[in-house]
Amino acid sequence: MNAPATPKYAAYLCSGCGIGDKLDVPSLEKIAQKEGKMAVVKSHPFLCNAEGVQMIKDDIANDGVTHLCIAACSRRAKAEAFSFPEAAVSRANLREGVIWVVAEGSEHDEVRQEMAEDYVRMGCAEVKKMKVPGGNVKEASSKKILVVGGGMSGMTAALAAAEAGYEVALVEKSGALGGFANNLWKRVPFAAPYADAQPVGAAELAAQVSGHARIKVHLNSTVAETSGAPGRFAVKIAQESGSVAEELCGAIVQATGFTPYDLAKLPELGGGQPNVVDQAGLEALAKAADGGPIKRADGKEVKSVVFVQCAGQRDTTGQHLPYCSGHCCATSIKQATYFKDANPDVDTVVMYQDLRVPGMGEDFYRSAQDKGVVFTKGKAGKVSGGDGCKVDFKDLILNEDASIDADLVVLATGQVPNAGVNLDEWTATVTAAESGDEAAKIKKGELQKISVLNLNYRQGPDMPQFKYGFADSHFICFPYETRRTGVYAAGPTRRPMDMLQATEDATGAALKAIQAVENAARGRAAHPRAWDLSYPIARLEGCTQCKRCTVECPFGAIDEDEKRFPKFNEERCRRCGTCMGACPVRVISFENYSCDTVGMQIKAVNIPDEFEEKPRILILACENDAYPALDMAGIQRLSYSAFVRAIPVRCLGSVNTIWITDALNSGYDGVMMMGCKKGDDYQCHFVKGSEMAYYRMSKIDDTLKQLGLETERVQTLEVAITDNARVVKLINEYVDQIKEIGLSPMKGFG
Repeated sequence: MNAPATPKYAAYLCSGCGIGDKLDVPSLEKIAQKEGKMAVVKSHPFLCNAEGVQMIKDDIANDGVTHLCIAACSRRAKAEAFSFPEAAVSRANLREGVIWVVAEGSEHDEVRQEMAEDYVRMGCAEVKKMKVPGGNVKEASSKKILVVGGGMSGMTAALAAAEAGYEVALVEKSGALGGFANNLWKRVPFAAPYADAQPVGAAELAAQVSGHARIKVHLNSTVAETSGAPGRFAVKIAQESGSVAEELCGAIVQATGFTPYDLAKLPELGGGQPNVVDQAGLEALAKAADGGPIKRADGKEVKSVVFVQCAGQRDTTGQHLPYCSGHCCATSIKQATYFKDANPDVDTVVMYQDLRVPGMGEDFYRSAQDKGVVFTKGKAGKVSGGDGCKVDFKDLILNEDASIDADLVVLATGQVPNAGVNLDEWTATVTAAESGDEAAKIKKGELQKISVLNLNYRQGPDMPQFKYGFADSHFICFPYETRRTGVYAAGPTRRPMDMLQATEDATGAALKAIQAVENAARGRAAHPRAWDLSYPIARLEGCTQCKRCTVECPFGAIDEDEKRFPKFNEERCRRCGTCMGACPVRVISFENYSCDTVGMQIKAVNIPDEFEEKPRILILACENDAYPALDMAGIQRLSYSAFVRAIPVRCLGSVNTIWITDALNSGYDGVMMMGCKKGDDYQCHFVKGSEMAYYRMSKIDDTLKQLGLETERVQTLEVAITDNARVVKLINEYVDQIKEIGLSPMKGFG
């Protein structure tokens, strides 16, 4: 619902949790009334208890209050108690942000009170520029889940969603469900006592999926086109017969699995030579043996076998896979027991550099040792194939060269994700094709054929990939979730993993897909702001068509209409505000978060004149990592300077440079921007926000010089959520640096 035409503003101050003991609350009430222009101002000794909350609810219901500022604890605390969906709400952080971080002692009373007064001013200023978001529910219509890939991950995801009560469409490019698991003789044990390889179970799972009333299976099919957004993905499914089926889906799980690393790329390890196989090749031999003695392709029974771990993996030369594929050690242990179970006299050696076995793999390793499998720590340098194979290796324990003969050599070659088109390659190819390059046009068609999702997005047909080709997913904060809202990655297409991890992964992805369709139906953001009903609004009459918002959006949520103005796909939007930070003319905003809501907070702070020797430093802190770190500093009673004023921002990518220039023009002595870690191992909840902020701020030096200010007055810092002690050190050191530089010459001119 939108706020009434005549808003009524109220401020509610809490004196509990020691706030009333450290601060002059009546003075804060006067600030809210006289400077904040609040029509209703009340305080309560325990604002978050039932009585205090009811007082606020009564004012909303009976006194027409539409906008309220709550001056109490951090906005990250008591969120449920202070949830008033029918009103616009701002929070002034007096507990974690003031009384818990300003050092004890009467000499600090004045600056502590000044800090609290500013936060009350800021909270009142913010709420006056806020509206109650109405949510975007105009187009979401489907709660069906599309699962792409019919292997163990895909089948598990489909079954999990169906058992939860949701319709599922499952697309598999081959003629049968099961995927890579169909190639396995047995699987690594996943249940006690973890001593022996267990049946794969792919056929049984496939039967469950095929017979489920809520799952529609499309075999011999691929996704020809995906358009739309969460709640309304229109998917065209191309079938081998030439016909095209259409599904309207609310969310997508991509579980397209992996391909083993190409054995032919490892000639130095015998790739391509007789009697040198990869782990997939050994599974084929084991299936053919059906529990009996395993024979080579030439029919000779294997009497000795060597497993070479990390073949083409963990490679530092740049030629092969730089990563560990996770499952390979346990898989080799499993395959070694194939030989020992059929014939205990087979000489079975596993040559490893580091033995890595997830889960209960240690028990399986001990069981294999008991069966007579030999484990030797060594690094293979050369493998010669033929009727008799030879492995030359470096013994890493004795530190000497050695060799071993075998009838068969098995290389653990690792997983290469089936993630579709690399968007960097796609963009370069499309750009060249549009300029008339005929070779690029042909290559574009070839890339289109390997696309998995064929997304109708301006950024390209598949999800962005990490540098190793895996589907983009934030492995720390948001596993499964990709840069395409409502599209989730599961299994080895997301990261290397074994079968047990893949099925657990698939269940998590299915739950995330369900969350996405439910949020879309309610007009809410998917994640991480899953409760947020706001969405971006553009004042197009002021738009200069610079395209910065469309280019910088990390999630492909902004297209262009026929007049080249930005066109927002609200259901794709994560509400990070990166578009708002990118806009040079500030025409993009959200109902409850805008250039004005932050800008007015910045301007509301009382800036002391140059003679008071009290610097004012603005902190723009990411609400996902940096602001929680500040809160944790307060909870641990770590003291930092009372000269700073912190404003939480949705993402550092939402920071518009106007906030920086306004702050400096107003007489702030410095600005600290605190965001998440950027780069390949980024921790930014919105992927690119921190990176974009660094890029934008790198260009602000010229503005500072034009204002006659030192470049040190603006800092951009990476702060993790666990950096509570470090953030205190950063603040106090920066305050000392500002004192050394001197107060801003802009004071008195704001």
